[in-house]
Amino acid sequence: METVRDAAVVVTGAGGGIGAALARRFAAEGARVVVNDLDAAKAAAVAEEIGATPVPGDASGIVGAARAALGGRVDVFCANAGVAPAGGPEASEEIWSAAWDVNVMAHVRAARELLPEWLERGSGRFVSTVSAAGLLTMVGSAPYSVSKHAALAFAEWLSATYRHRGIDVHAICPQGVRTDMLGVTGAAGDLVLRPTAVEPVRVADELFAAMADGRFLVLPHPEVADYYTARASDPDRWLSGMNRLQQKLERIERAATPAATTQAAAGTGE
Repeated sequence: METVRDAAVVVTGAGGGIGAALARRFAAEGARVVVNDLDAAKAAAVAEEIGATPVPGDASGIVGAARAALGGRVDVFCANAGVAPAGGPEASEEIWSAAWDVNVMAHVRAARELLPEWLERGSGRFVSTVSAAGLLTMVGSAPYSVSKHAALAFAEWLSATYRHRGIDVHAICPQGVRTDMLGVTGAAGDLVLRPTAVEPVRVADELFAAMADGRFLVLPHPEVADYYTARASDPDRWLSGMNRLQQKLERIERAATPAATTQAAAGTGE
């Protein structure tokens, strides 16, 4: 894809999963890539594999170091780092704060630093890994659902505000993707995400297709568009369906609890 050849690209949370797949695809297309991850060893491993530059650290403060590593310029920023804690209102303030900080404010902080440069030259591309939870919701995780809705809202705002000034924005909204994050989603992930989970490379392919078409939404699971339409056209029916899914999840969790308790009592919990 000629539009990214020699482009300066930053991918956060790129030590594995979707981020690593994005970094690999951009590098394969001839871009100069910065691989960011909180885990320095993972960032270094992916960077070495694809001939990129590792810049480990918190995604919230990566723009300056990444820009320097790329020779003073960033053309594409992929805000991919994310966390998916379980729970609802009972989750601690720390859990809610972490979800908000990583899933939303890291995007805001990156845009704050990038926009002056991009607006001055009239071009730039912001890619936000949102998840289908941002279009719909996710049973079992209020912090994830709420923060991903906010991430989508911010990406929409960026596109609506700066599209005419050369800023392209894309929101990646997959359902299940076979990553380490999927592995820790528990019963909710098993019920909702795992049956239709795709490989991370599929997400990268869909992003490049959306970039070529000039589309905002990137949907590795096309059926999400139908769910999104149903949610908007008949909210009560959609919420009733989601509530039935929640009840099914609760039955699964109740059925699993006695077995887990028995295993722990017998000393076979792991």
